[in-house]
Amino acid sequence: MVDMMESRGSACRIKKCALDLLSIGDMADDEDSWNLMGRDLRLKSTFLYCDFNQVISSAPQDQKKSLTELANRLFYYIEELDHAVKIRNIPLTQNRYNDAAVVLQEVMAIMPP
Repeated sequence: MVDMMESRGSACRIKKCALDLLSIGDMADDEDSWNLMGRDLRLKSTFLYCDFNQVISSAPQDQKKSLTELANRLFYYIEELDHAVKIRNIPLTQNRYNDAAVVLQEVMAIMPP
């Protein structure tokens, strides 16, 4: 029972983090915005990592592989986006954001309400 509750909480946090990350698409090019965006991206990815671990651990065996693959794709794109933000390249950041947004939409679609 506790494991199911933890998994539901993790799924809710995953959806919230995904929604938050989808909202960072409007980027400014001043120093404070870049720093804030980078910190927010790293913080949200940490929560996502912990929560995906919980969801995958408690998922039925037949869903574990697809959830793991989705999580791996998401973290790959988040890492690429983080790199683009670190080097402050606006076109690259927008491109990497668009890639990450596609996977974030997939995450939002599969997480239970």
